Amino acid sequence: MKVIYDPETDTLSLILREAKVKESDEIRDGIIIDYGEDGKVVSLEMLDASENVAEPHGIFYELRERKISSS
Repeated sequence: MKVIYDPETDTLSLILREAKVKESDEIRDGIIIDYGEDGKVVSLEMLDASENVAEPHGIFYELRERKISSS
């Protein structure tokens, strides 16, 4: 997964996997989802990111470990 903020265009992109984009859909004003040949999500793009994201120049990443139940 890759996160890219472009200050020149004020766009924030979240690339989930490397795949050719077959179709794009603007689900809300300024929120675009790209789909691959298999119909699964490839990436998400937010326009006017600085108006919607508190810190578009930085990122906080958290990896939560899955809890294993003991039965």
